[in-house]
Amino acid sequence: MRKLLLTLILTLTFTTLAYAEMLDVEKDELKFGFIKLTDCAPIIIAKEKGYFEDEGLFVTVEAQANWKVLLDRVIGGELDGAHMLAGQPIAATIGFGTKAHIITPFSMDLNGNGITVSNRIWAKMQENDAALKSPTPKHPISADSLKPIVAEFAEEGNPLRMGMVFPVSTHNYEIRYWLAASDIHPGLYTETDKRGFTDADVLLSVTPPPQMPSVLEAGTIQGYCVGEPWNQQAVIRGIGVPVTTNYDIWKNNPEKVFGITKEWADKHPQTTLAVVKALIRAGKWLDETDAKGELKNRKEACKILSKKEYVGADYDVIANSMTGTFLFQKTDKRSMPDFNVFYKYNATYPYYSDCIWFLTQMRRWGQITESKPASWYHETAKKIYRPDIYKKAAALLVEEEYIAKSEIPETDGYKPPTKDFIDGVMYDAKKPIEYINSHKIGNKESEKLAKQ
Repeated sequence: MRKLLLTLILTLTFTTLAYAEMLDVEKDELKFGFIKLTDCAPIIIAKEKGYFEDEGLFVTVEAQANWKVLLDRVIGGELDGAHMLAGQPIAATIGFGTKAHIITPFSMDLNGNGITVSNRIWAKMQENDAALKSPTPKHPISADSLKPIVAEFAEEGNPLRMGMVFPVSTHNYEIRYWLAASDIHPGLYTETDKRGFTDADVLLSVTPPPQMPSVLEAGTIQGYCVGEPWNQQAVIRGIGVPVTTNYDIWKNNPEKVFGITKEWADKHPQTTLAVVKALIRAGKWLDETDAKGELKNRKEACKILSKKEYVGADYDVIANSMTGTFLFQKTDKRSMPDFNVFYKYNATYPYYSDCIWFLTQMRRWGQITESKPASWYHETAKKIYRPDIYKKAAALLVEEEYIAKSEIPETDGYKPPTKDFIDGVMYDAKKPIEYINSHKIGNKESEKLAKQ
């Protein structure tokens, strides 16, 4: 009935292009889940700007209590799809935690996270490194000045504690990477240690994003890694200092994805394409610039996201990062046009190499408990990341003149090798075993596995 009503509306209003290309979707009433973070934006914008409706889809969106609830509801069919941590489809498919085959045909964004420490810890870091006492210290800031503090806490019998949002979150791997790059052991997961505390110098625990500032202020944790607007909240409330962003840990790193079960995608192939089409358009809208190269739609996006049913944070707090700046301290507001990227640099394309990086981190820190050959990493990535779906959706948008053909990358699914990490270590997704072994801290593999 609702699809018929939309058809009549489109006919009466002479909307021709989108209607003419509308897919014969198998399901037109959908519910998507999200967590209250600014990087849920593609889903929210696709709804608010009418891109879902252009595809014949009536979408409702619903904030979820936490990442586990969100994943369970997608698996159980209560949600048709969701804004997910990049590690969630991967972990579920390989059976770490809840077992289910989840795929992603769309990458939602690049960058967007930060690491914040309490005022007390920041003061101690400044004592250990005089260069940090500047109102605008040089970035990137490594964890080198944190290392003596970690030792001090350990001597007192009370290990330093930091928060991250979920065991398979980008935040967990990013804060581990940042700590390990300065020879601070963030702990290993084992068959018997599901918390990841084995050999840890710093204890990392799960804290829901909106609770991060309050838990920091209470002194339960001394720092955290989270997405926006929760780093900026610490500055506004005067309780903490963001010391680095994940852009500095890994330049233009993948962040969230849109996740659906493989079963759902197989049952609703045309609906899946329609959803991806709408999300691609939303990503492009979010990154559109004016003649001066300035982001022209971000202020509107911030107003939309600030609504209580979406992120629900103050407009000014959301705008700090979403409009191309980042507030490290009240004396240190910096231009960071790439802090949130939703479309450029082929941000929406689901690269196999992104999936493989997360798999290497799961193995490095013991969430994958057994050694795997190099071939396993490539085969697993191709089960989860689905550029074939993305390319079909993008090709339809080219036909409809919403995007240019040049906006679809010509790729085998692997990004070129890069050293754009805080420690300068080379990442080549085609050599996962060598990459795992290139780090000082973490599990190591037999070189024989690289040839298998």
